[in-house]
Amino acid sequence: MAMGSEGTPLATDETDSMSNLHDTQPSRRLYLKSRHQGVSAPPRILFWGVIIVTLIVLLGIAGVVIGFREVLKPAQQQRVIDQLPFMAMLRRPTPQGGVFPTLVPQADVDDALALLDMPLDFATPLGAEVEISAASPRTAVPTNTPTPAATPEPTATDAIQSAPPTPRPSGDALPATAVAPALNAPPPAARISGIVHQQQTWNNCGPATITMALSYYGWQQNQAFARVRLKPNREDKNVGPHELARFVEDESFVKAIVRMGGTLDLLKRLVANGFPVVIETGEMFEAYDWIGHYRVLIAYDDSYQTMYFFDSFLGVGAGAQGIAKSYDQVDRNWQAFNRTFIVVYEPQREELLRNLLGAHWDESSAAQLAFETARAEARREPQNPFAWFNMGTSLVDLGRYQEAAAAYDQANRTGKLPWRMYWYQFGAFEAYYEQGRYDDVLSLARINQNNSRELEETYYWQGRVHEAQGRIQQAASSYRRALTYNPNYADARAALDNLS
Repeated sequence: MAMGSEGTPLATDETDSMSNLHDTQPSRRLYLKSRHQGVSAPPRILFWGVIIVTLIVLLGIAGVVIGFREVLKPAQQQRVIDQLPFMAMLRRPTPQGGVFPTLVPQADVDDALALLDMPLDFATPLGAEVEISAASPRTAVPTNTPTPAATPEPTATDAIQSAPPTPRPSGDALPATAVAPALNAPPPAARISGIVHQQQTWNNCGPATITMALSYYGWQQNQAFARVRLKPNREDKNVGPHELARFVEDESFVKAIVRMGGTLDLLKRLVANGFPVVIETGEMFEAYDWIGHYRVLIAYDDSYQTMYFFDSFLGVGAGAQGIAKSYDQVDRNWQAFNRTFIVVYEPQREELLRNLLGAHWDESSAAQLAFETARAEARREPQNPFAWFNMGTSLVDLGRYQEAAAAYDQANRTGKLPWRMYWYQFGAFEAYYEQGRYDDVLSLARINQNNSRELEETYYWQGRVHEAQGRIQQAASSYRRALTYNPNYADARAALDNLS
């Protein structure tokens, strides 16, 4: 054993370690025991409390999302978003790519392509009158189009909107700004005066626009009056052009006519002769997806290749001269609705209107013209979904359901139809129904209902399928659902009455 300087023995490392361990074990045990007793583990109630609070927060967030999407109406959602813009992210997501989901087309692609060259023996031949639609208005656009001078924004738009309507003179007299001979080429520019603008309330484009057209004749009611009769449910996503025309006939002292397959030249003739005309177009407003929209035409100017509209959403335009749209832009957006137009007119001017419309005066002839225009566009642009869709719509109007279904299949096959397309046009429902393709009708209905519940036409066609399949209770339920959204829906009312 080693000795220290004082003669005391020096412990080896091992001896010291054992000694220290022996000496410190009781004190270490006391230390650990006192530490355990002094700082206890978190109470179990605190642990579960944290978990419960976290679950409540997560359920609250989920409840906000579900409540915003499923409980609030779109108008209420918009009011929330106006105050809290970040809430826009909680809206129901639109279909991927912003297009209508592609169904599995039943018709072979050759059936559709055959329509491009197939001679169709229509019941009412048009003869030489078909040439009305042969020339596209785009071919006449000059290469050196002048640019309009900037016009300052109006400072009294509210006064323009609330100005009293200017009554139209009775008889066939025309305003001084619209004196073109009926059968001659329209003048290079014309404007209709006396239309009172209506800035639409929520989801009220159709009633507001037809109210504007009626104001030309001194009609005193406003868009609220029209809304109650046209769409009792303010969230109703569609008021069809024929509904607007029936409203004019039922509620005013003037008349209205709806036709498809219009041309820019025809629109100019109507304006030049003092006829208010409403067109339905597909639009992409800022911060909005593609949507159907009505506007009333008030003027055109060939020197600028521009048409001017009073628009219930966009307003009256610079200097209250109308929202300016180029000829090309008007025709391109109008194509989505088969160039459908509504003319509001006085009964005593019907003969003049008949002369102006020519072949378009007859509904079947107008459908044939629309078909030929759409077919020519499908030949030029085989992947244009609107060209094929318009072929289908025209053929439905002519009662040619087999060919119409093939055209709709091809439109769907392109995968480019806007996801709201079937909110506004229901020819495919009719074509598939008449061909016994009930599953396709129900698929269209289901997709529409997933995107929006407030589409009474969807429930009507769903009821038609149920009725055809002998499911009478389900049919009655669908018809009642349609009437819940629109008690004025005559087709659903008649179908429900027929069941009993």
